[in-house]
Amino acid sequence: MTLPSPRMLPAAGLAFLVALLPACDSLLGPGGDPSPPAPITELPRSLTSAEVAAIGASNAFGFDLLREMTRETPDESVFLSPFSASMALGMTMNGAEGATWEAMRATLRFHGLSEEEINESYLGLLELLSDLDPNVDVAVGNSVWYRQGLTVRESFRERVERYFDAHVSGLDFGAPGAAGTINAWVREATRGRIEEIVDDPIPAQIVAYLINATWFKAGWSEPFNPELTRSAPFHLADGSTAPVELMIRDDTLSHVQAETYGAVDLPYGGGAYAMTVVVPRDRTSVHDLVETMDPDWWDDLVGNLRTSRVLLSLPRFEMEWEGVLNDALRNMGMGIAFDGGADFSRMFEDTGVWIDEVKQKSFVRVDEEGTEAAAVTSVAMATSMPPEVRADRPFLFALRERLTGTILFVGVMVEAPTL
Repeated sequence: MTLPSPRMLPAAGLAFLVALLPACDSLLGPGGDPSPPAPITELPRSLTSAEVAAIGASNAFGFDLLREMTRETPDESVFLSPFSASMALGMTMNGAEGATWEAMRATLRFHGLSEEEINESYLGLLELLSDLDPNVDVAVGNSVWYRQGLTVRESFRERVERYFDAHVSGLDFGAPGAAGTINAWVREATRGRIEEIVDDPIPAQIVAYLINATWFKAGWSEPFNPELTRSAPFHLADGSTAPVELMIRDDTLSHVQAETYGAVDLPYGGGAYAMTVVVPRDRTSVHDLVETMDPDWWDDLVGNLRTSRVLLSLPRFEMEWEGVLNDALRNMGMGIAFDGGADFSRMFEDTGVWIDEVKQKSFVRVDEEGTEAAAVTSVAMATSMPPEVRADRPFLFALRERLTGTILFVGVMVEAPTL
């Protein structure tokens, strides 16, 4: 098939894809022995005011995006990365102009921040999060792949390379191995967990892919004892149950018992990163919590976490998720970016483009690998019942960096999890 010259295309599709992976595995020292990580209690430098605002914006964007996606599929579990989606859209925004740029900034909740402040904040967070905890692996990769024959504006290339450390490459999209080349980059960036995100063959209307891949791997600061894991019913929203494997931990952890939920913070590595598990209480549903979520609600939850003994029951699980974010982003205010009226004239010199598809693909695994029974020996000997957070029904969970407040991943577990 002979494709028309790029200069003959009045408009063309721009695909934005996000591949992400958090994997929660064991953390072992030399020789396979558990090695207690050194605690991390402060950042290597203070955050700028723009970075603080950008983190708040990313979290607010994430709550809104999660809400939209759970409304689309209320009976299905959802797992996405607001940080990754914000970064990839932020990279794309560097090619936008006029009303398109303004709509994207508003959707990403960057009210009042200039493009330079936004870009500098992305760069600063990339550097901070990647090297914060030597016991936690965080890798963020960005790439821009465009149809050979197009002319990328040098200013766009310079910005995405400087602020997002993006790989920018022209590619013959009509060649048999084009999709394979892009997917190979995705596989490498996600350590093989996500095999592909670009369809083969590449559709004729697609002129570029902007891809973000985020990979997270860490062991619990104090692992679960696998000998305590047991089968138990998971109570679904329709009143039925399904069997799951519940990991049990009776320990001193940061937790909060509120009127509508119980929450617990499970630290990774040296404690800079954590999974926050939020379980609805009484007649509150997980969707009620999602509808309530906003920055103030989240800050209140985190601000009320207190450290004391708590009994936690958490399913071990593995989940793959894939979602198209187009409708959600339209509802959040950036519909102009998806039609022929979009202005991405700062990206290419020779053709008008719009966003054709925003797709996110994710994988998460949570288990108790590497755990020693001795680490929680006191559990079996406990004689009094502490406050309990029991995730045996639909629940929220978020992977966050505690010192900056950045939420990397957030999910809603609606279906019975399995591993």
